[in-house]
Amino acid sequence: MAAVPALKHWRTTLERVEKFVSPLYFTDCNLRGRLFGDSCPVAALSSFLTPERLPYQEAVQRDYSPAQVGDSFGPTWWTCWFRVELIIPEAWVGQEVHLCWESDGEGLIWRDGEPVQGLTKEGEKTSYVLTDKLGEGDPRNLTLYVEVACNGLLGAGKGTMIAAPDPEKTFQLSRAELAVFHRDVHKLLVDLELLLGIAKPQTFPVAQALACKFFSQRGGESQHTIHATGHCHIDTAWLWPFKETVRKCARSWATAVQLMQQNTEFIFACSQAQQLEWVKSRYPGLHARLQEFACRGQFVPVGGTWVEMDGNLPSGEAMVRQFLQGQNFFLQEFGKMCTEFWLPDTFGYSAQLPQIMRGCGIKRFLTQKLSWNLVNSFPHHTFFWEGLDGSQVLVHFPPGDSYGMQGNVDEVLKTVTNNRDKGRTNHSAFLFGFGDGGGGPTQTMLDRLKRLSNTDGLPRVQLSSPAQLFTALERDSGQLCTWVGELFLELHNGTYTTHAKLKRGNRECERILHDVELLSSLALARSAQFLYPAAQLQHLWRLLLLNQFHDVVTGSCIQLVAEEAMSHYEDIRSHGNTLLSTAAAALCAGEPGPEGLLIVNTLPWKRTEVLALPKPGGAHSLALVTVPSMGYAPVPTPTSLQPLLPQQPVFVVQETDGSVTLDNGIIRVKLDPTGRLMSLVLVVSGREAIAEGALGNQFVLFDDVPLYWDAWDVMDYHLETRKPVMGQAGTLAVGTEGGLRGSAWFLLQISPNSRLSQEVVLDVGCPYVRFHTEVHWHEAHKFLKVEFPARVRNPQATYEIQFGHLQRPTHYNTSWDWARFEVWSHRWMDLSEYGFGLALLNDCKYGASVQGSILSLSLLRAPKAPDASADMGRHEFTYALMPHKGSFQDAGVIHAAYDLNFPLLALPAPGPAPATTTWSAFSLSSSAVVLETVKQAESMPQNRTLVLRLYEAHGSHVDCWLHTSLPVQEAILCNLLEQPDPAGHLLLRDSRLKLTFSPFQVRSLLLVLHPPPN
Repeated sequence: MAAVPALKHWRTTLERVEKFVSPLYFTDCNLRGRLFGDSCPVAALSSFLTPERLPYQEAVQRDYSPAQVGDSFGPTWWTCWFRVELIIPEAWVGQEVHLCWESDGEGLIWRDGEPVQGLTKEGEKTSYVLTDKLGEGDPRNLTLYVEVACNGLLGAGKGTMIAAPDPEKTFQLSRAELAVFHRDVHKLLVDLELLLGIAKPQTFPVAQALACKFFSQRGGESQHTIHATGHCHIDTAWLWPFKETVRKCARSWATAVQLMQQNTEFIFACSQAQQLEWVKSRYPGLHARLQEFACRGQFVPVGGTWVEMDGNLPSGEAMVRQFLQGQNFFLQEFGKMCTEFWLPDTFGYSAQLPQIMRGCGIKRFLTQKLSWNLVNSFPHHTFFWEGLDGSQVLVHFPPGDSYGMQGNVDEVLKTVTNNRDKGRTNHSAFLFGFGDGGGGPTQTMLDRLKRLSNTDGLPRVQLSSPAQLFTALERDSGQLCTWVGELFLELHNGTYTTHAKLKRGNRECERILHDVELLSSLALARSAQFLYPAAQLQHLWRLLLLNQFHDVVTGSCIQLVAEEAMSHYEDIRSHGNTLLSTAAAALCAGEPGPEGLLIVNTLPWKRTEVLALPKPGGAHSLALVTVPSMGYAPVPTPTSLQPLLPQQPVFVVQETDGSVTLDNGIIRVKLDPTGRLMSLVLVVSGREAIAEGALGNQFVLFDDVPLYWDAWDVMDYHLETRKPVMGQAGTLAVGTEGGLRGSAWFLLQISPNSRLSQEVVLDVGCPYVRFHTEVHWHEAHKFLKVEFPARVRNPQATYEIQFGHLQRPTHYNTSWDWARFEVWSHRWMDLSEYGFGLALLNDCKYGASVQGSILSLSLLRAPKAPDASADMGRHEFTYALMPHKGSFQDAGVIHAAYDLNFPLLALPAPGPAPATTTWSAFSLSSSAVVLETVKQAESMPQNRTLVLRLYEAHGSHVDCWLHTSLPVQEAILCNLLEQPDPAGHLLLRDSRLKLTFSPFQVRSLLLVLHPPPN
C-alpha cells in the first residue's frame, strides 16, 4: 500500500514526541524553552554611538564605554557599536555554544575583521554559533564586535509600517549572553512543527486522511515538484536610506554565506548588481566569499539588471541600460550573465519588457506582484508572455503568493493548491527567507525543507536554482497559455503621480543623458582629440538607474530617500550640462568665439521652431530657427529675420468679455475669461476638438484617501468626489502679443492653501498649444488633474509606452476594464476616430486616463505616508494639446511629443565657421522609425565604434534608409547588449544603410568609424 512509508515515518516521529514529553523526561512540552541549556553572561561589554556608518577598521579604533544589558541607544539612523568579550566555560567542552543577542535594530557580527552574521529579531537571527562542538584545545577567549543600526527591518516608523520615521526613536539591548545549544531539541522541534502542520493540528487520522488525498495522485507525472530557492529580497531604498541598504546586504549575505558553508546543497539567489557593487566596495572580503560560492553554484546571481526597477516609468532606453549595466557587471564579477529576469516586487510590467529581455539574452522571467491585483485574480502562474512586438518569454510567479516563505507545511500545500497551471505543468517556485535585511533563510527553514524533500503524501520539495526550475518548466511548456500585451497591476496606480519632482527629474535626466551621448558620439566622429566621457557617463547612468528602483522613482519612499534621489538628479544635471558644452565645443573643433551660440537638434528629424535666445543682461529674444536632424545650425542673424515668415504669424485677440483667441493658421485656441479652453479648432478642416457645451483645461480636485498604501494607491471611489476648480473671471491676460509667439496667462486659486499660474502659448508653425504651469501645492489627501472633453468617440484610447504605444479601453464593460480607471503613459496619449483625433502631450507626467471622451492628465497628489512632505511646495510642468487630421501616426503626434520633451539646445560654439554652417549627422527616410540612441560601444572604448538604437514607432512593417555623414567603415547589427550578430553585416550604399522593421521592433547596430583627419 502506497501510504505505508508516510504513515511509518510520522508514526515514528509521534512515538519520539510521546517518549520525549513523558513524565520520565520532563513534565512540560515547552520545546522552544529547552533549545538552550546552561548560560553565562559575556565577560565584558562596551559600546559607542555615532551618527555615521563607519567602516569596521575605523570603528574598532574608537573609544568604547562600559555597557550592559538593558541599555538604550539611538536616535534613529545612528549606529551603536558593541565590543563583546567572551570567555566560554571549560565545562562546556564537547557542546555547541552560541552567542545569544537580542536588541532592537539590525545587527551585524564582526569576527576577525570580517562580517559573519546578521542579527535581527524579526528575521529569527538572535544567536550566533561560536562553535558547533567546543574542543579541548579550542580558544575559549574571544572578542567580537556587533554593529547595530538604529532602525528596524522596515525603517523606524511610528505606528503603522509605512508611517514616516520617528527621528527620536530609541533602541534597547535586551540580551547578551553565552549559552549551550541543544541541537537534538531543535531537530525534534522541526519534526513536531511539520507534523502539526500536516495534522492541522487535530488527530493522527486527520494526517492520515490528508496523506491519502495526495497518495491518490499515484506519483509519477502527477507528482508536483516544488523548487525551493533561498532568497532575501532587499529593497534598494524604501523606508530607509540607500546607505542603510548597503549594511542590510552585508548582514543578510554574510548570514547566507554561513548557511552555504554549513549546507552544501543550499542555493541562494541574489539580484541587483548595484547592491553587489556596494558590497564589493565596502566589504571586499564578503564579496570574495560570494564569488567563491558562485563558482560552487550555491550563490546564484539573477535578474541581470542594475536594480529591480519599476516596470512602468523608466524609458525604453533606460530599461535597456538596466540590463546593459547589470549584465556586464555580473559577467565581470561572476563570470557569466544572468539567464532569468528577476523582478518579484514592482508596480507593473510594460508590454515591451519581453522584447527588451530577449534582446539582453534573457527568455525567463520571475515575478510575484501580480498576486496583489485588487480586482481580478490573474489567471496563470506559469505562462508565455508575448510583448508588443511578438517577442515571448516564459513567466512564472510563485503560487504561494510570497517571495519570503519559511518552509512550513501550509506554505508547501498552498503552493500546489493555489497553482492555476498545475494541470499544464508540475513545477512551482518556492522562495524562502526573510527579506529587507532579515538575513534571508535560516537553518530551521532548511531543516524543514530537507525533511519534506521526499515525504510521501506531500509534494516533492527540492532545493533548486532558478535555472533548474525554468528548465523543468520548459520541458512542460507545450500546454502553457500565452498572455499578450501588458501585465497591468491593479494596485499602486498612485505611483504614476506621487512625488512629482522625482518624475520630473527622471524625465529630464533621461533627456540630458541622451543628448550628452549623442553630442559626445558626434564629437568623437569628427575630432581626433576628443575623448568620449565613458567613465563619467557610466557613473551618471548608474545614478539614474539607481533612482529608477521601484520604490524611488515611484515616490513610495521616505523623505530622506527622496532627498537623496533629488541630489542624484542634480549631479546628473550639473555634470551632464558640463559634458554637453565640452562635446559641443569639440564637435565644432574650436573654442567659443564671438558668435557665442550654436543651435543643436538632438532628434532624428528636421525641426523649425521658435526659440528664446539669451541676450546680454539676462533678457531673451525670439527667433525662428531651422535645424537639420541630429545636427546643428547657426543662430539666425538679424538680417535673416527680415523676410516674411514662411508660416502665418500668430494673432492674439482679447475680446471685451475677457476671453482670448490665439491663432497661428494651423490651430485656433479660444480661452474663457478664467483660462479654460472654450474652443480648439483645426483650421485646415474647421473641425472643433472640444466637446460641445464643455470646457477643456479644466482643473479638477478629488479626495484621495486610499485604504492603506497611501503613497502607492488611488482607489476608484476617489472619482466620486470630483470637484472642478473654478477660476475668477477677468484673471486672463495677454502675455506675448503675437508674431513668432502669442500667449495668455492667468492665476487660479485651487484652495485656501494652493494656487496655480499658467501661460498658454502658441508658436508660429506649431501644431499644438502649450500650457506652461506653475503650482504652489499645500494639500492633504487631495488629487489634482486636468481634463479635456473631446469631440471624439472611440472605445479605445492610445498611450505611449517604451519604444511604442498600446490601446486601453475608454469604458468599464468588464472588471478588467474598470480596474484601469487610472493608467500610466509616457509622453503622449491620443483619442482618435476615423479622420480626426486629439492628443495630449506632456513633459514629465505619467498618470493618465481616458474615460468616455474625456482625456485626463494626473498632475499632483498629497499622500502623507511614508513621506508627509511628498509633493508639497512648488512645481513646474508643461502639457500640450494637439488636434490632428487623420491618424496620430500620419499627423506627427509622436514627433511632436519628442519635440516637446527634447527642446533645441543653444550651446557655446566656435566663432566664424559654425556661424555659417549647417550640419546633420543622421537622417531617416521613414517617419515610422525613431533613432532613439547614439552612443559609444561599451565594450570597445578604445575603438571608434558607435551604437545606434532605432525602433518602429507606428506599429507597421517598414523599410527605412538611414543616411549618415559620419565616416562609417563598417555597419553590423547587434543585440541590446551590443554583441554583434555574426550574420548582421550591412551594406553601406552612398552613406546609406537599409533597415527593415516589423511593428514596434527595436534594432541596434554597431558603426565602426574611420579615424578623422588630423
